[in-house]
Amino acid sequence: MQNTNTTAKTPRWIMALLPLVLLILLVVAFLTLNPLRFFTGAFPPLEELTIQQVRFPAEGMIELDVINGGPDPVTIAQVLVDDAYWQFTITPDNELGRLEKITIYLTYPWVKDEPLPITLITGTGVTFTAEVDVAVLTPQVEGQTIFAYALLGIYVGVIPVALGMLWFPYMRSLDRRWLNAVLALTIGLLLFLFLDTILEALELAAEVPGVFQGVPVVFLGTLFSLGILLAVSQGQGQSSPLGIATLIALGIGLHNLGEGLAIGAAFATGAAALGSFLVVGFTLHNITEGVGIAAPLLRGEKPRLLTFIGLALLAGGPAILGTWIGGLAFSPFLATLFLSLGAGAILQVIWEVGKLLVREARQHSQGAFSWLNFGGMVAGVLIMYLTAFLVKF
Repeated sequence: MQNTNTTAKTPRWIMALLPLVLLILLVVAFLTLNPLRFFTGAFPPLEELTIQQVRFPAEGMIELDVINGGPDPVTIAQVLVDDAYWQFTITPDNELGRLEKITIYLTYPWVKDEPLPITLITGTGVTFTAEVDVAVLTPQVEGQTIFAYALLGIYVGVIPVALGMLWFPYMRSLDRRWLNAVLALTIGLLLFLFLDTILEALELAAEVPGVFQGVPVVFLGTLFSLGILLAVSQGQGQSSPLGIATLIALGIGLHNLGEGLAIGAAFATGAAALGSFLVVGFTLHNITEGVGIAAPLLRGEKPRLLTFIGLALLAGGPAILGTWIGGLAFSPFLATLFLSLGAGAILQVIWEVGKLLVREARQHSQGAFSWLNFGGMVAGVLIMYLTAFLVKF
């Protein structure tokens, strides 16, 4: 009883802070006493460098952005360019602490449109290599470049979505069974888009420095985005057709933002050698997104023109921002994060469209999973799969 009374008299804030204070004291004691000093001299340092970007700002000039993602400091001793040792300068210094970033400057007569391997050699002899597939001038931040990337984003993002929405009058003339099939087709489109987004995010996560944990970011970002949107949708009750269309546009917009990052980076580094064919391919691939956005609107009143314009900009506009960031300041971590958020949003939209389809079937005392609806879902997956052949390079 005495212990219970003593605990009851202790202020709650002291009970809450006591474990934190003890934890801080433990960390301070560990850092002060350094019980691991016995092991540090017996093993070589752990070095992990990531070459985040290689730029060619002018003829004969190369710039490399490097980050130290390892636990130990790293000193860059030499640089190999095409198997030849080359002089270099580093800002701010050639020794990188943990999570420190530097820029390496080289004067090298690189040849346009030819590959170029660049290797960094640390003070301990460990090597880190960046393979440049095609050496091309890096676009500079100027009005003409910004305008060109904006056009690229419009071509691959806004225009395809708007073209897909032009099928709305035709879809509105269909009977109820075929309207449900169109909703099922939307689910198929989104299923493929979800898987494609996850795979793209995982591919980019492999380029993220290990300390930033790119793969966990993919899954946690997806769950985080899904959780937020589920909480918002539950707070609003039953979603309206326009609300579902807006959620679809938002999910596709986040996907197009990550896609724009990758496209902008590809064009900036010369990897997008397919040029105009790539843009045409994305246009044909993304036109189905407009169909998916317009499908839920078939269940409500006829929307105004401004509604379609707003949805097209919400879904396709982020591609413009993505091409700007990707072409002028690409970050694998940001691309991974945006794609994972887009994946979560797409997954939540699949849930909402599925609920709309089930609700419609119950109103007419029918099953939602009919052969016609199943065929629509399969058709959506196949459409996305076949058009994806045009954009994979």
